[in-house]
Amino acid sequence: MKTLPLILFGFLCSFTIRAQKNDTLVIKPSDVNTAVLKPGMHRWLVYFKMGKDSTRSRYQLWSRKIDLTRYEGRDAISVTQEWENNDSVIHTVYTVCDKKDFSPLYQAAWSKAQGNLSFDFLKKEMKIEGKLSDASDTATANKRRRMAFEKALTEYTLDWHLDLEVFPILPYKNNTTFAINFYDPGFPEPKLVYYKVTGSATLPGYDGQQIDCWTLEHETNDRVRNHEVFYISKKTKEVLQLVQEFGGRFRYKVKMPFSN
Repeated sequence: MKTLPLILFGFLCSFTIRAQKNDTLVIKPSDVNTAVLKPGMHRWLVYFKMGKDSTRSRYQLWSRKIDLTRYEGRDAISVTQEWENNDSVIHTVYTVCDKKDFSPLYQAAWSKAQGNLSFDFLKKEMKIEGKLSDASDTATANKRRRMAFEKALTEYTLDWHLDLEVFPILPYKNNTTFAINFYDPGFPEPKLVYYKVTGSATLPGYDGQQIDCWTLEHETNDRVRNHEVFYISKKTKEVLQLVQEFGGRFRYKVKMPFSN
């Protein structure tokens, strides 16, 4: 009879250990809450440090304007991005997503490296420099883009180019890893990317504020170790900061408190 309490104790310990394990949540449409996204202009200062104690360099300003809109007869959210480097605009993106589940409906992007690319998820069309790219377009790069796009059309994806808008809409809780089927139109096919909620942290704000944040971490070890820590406000759900370390270098994104 003395063994019964021991068995029960062992079961309870086993249950506690299992309960503390990290749970992986594959993000699906019912998991996101787009109501937390705030219409208006939002800006992040982006810069690098070539070493831990190096001076800051390679400054950029990322402007991202969120609007509630209608697109092809449905409620939608648009995000208009403009990236500035010194006195030049180096990248622009206009993305429209479904208001309910934030799946992409349309994206048009321009950069010096890529030129003009557009992807219509409803019409299932990809255009390069304004010209439709279909099976007759046999250029290797375009064929790869089109194959990735066609795969994305068959899955629920979230736009990796909108990570600063995607992270706020996720259901945060401790000991959770988000598996997000990310796709960046014009780049490789969708893939599950894992971001782990590692706990909480406090960031200092204006007027002595102490801002309670979730910490969301992502790491890869392909050619060099890449480790990212995002700080997401528990109150407003905004991404307030990114600290990224890769190959001994660092990149930072810091949410600006103004939008003029």
